[in-house]
Amino acid sequence: MPESTADESRQQLFRHGLRLEIFSVAWDLIEGGVALTAGIVAGSTALIAFGADSAIEVISALALVRRFREAGPNATEEEHDDAERRALGIVGATFFLLAAYVAIESVLGLARHEAPERSPVGLALALVSVVVMPLLARAKQTTGRALGSKALLADGAETWVCAYLSLALVLGIGLHMLFGWWWADDAAALAMLPVLVWQGWETLEEAREGED
Repeated sequence: MPESTADESRQQLFRHGLRLEIFSVAWDLIEGGVALTAGIVAGSTALIAFGADSAIEVISALALVRRFREAGPNATEEEHDDAERRALGIVGATFFLLAAYVAIESVLGLARHEAPERSPVGLALALVSVVVMPLLARAKQTTGRALGSKALLADGAETWVCAYLSLALVLGIGLHMLFGWWWADDAAALAMLPVLVWQGWETLEEAREGED
């Protein structure tokens, strides 16, 4: 491939990656606002946790927006490495932040035997996210592999986690609506923890490796 064509292709990939992250910010702001509002009204731990995840996902996406703007396609290798390391550190931290929030809220909900009100709005939101999030995650990771961007790959993994949370939320709210299982809401939220902790650890390890 001629050098000019390769450069143009890389520039297109950078622009595509940036557009994906800007879309993520917009989507998660809307999703988070709806989820938090519906969760507060319904008293749903899993739905509130889902809204908190959206807020944390915004932080992760903004870290990637900053990464692309700090080190574009014409940046030096050192500038790319520094931008990648900073973004990886932020993304890794967001996994642990979300894990701590989910753990605290879910354990308290189980201890208090808190049963959420039925939330058709929350269920509809989760169903939409089950469709949208995997598509967005796949696009991020495809672009991340093409660019060799570990930060974009990690953010894509967090978007996959969001898809996982959506499915867990569907199960939690759906089981409560169908069978009245008060614990299903918090159990669904707790089921998120292993993935969150593991992915957060892996991402921070990659950030530390970049310092060597």
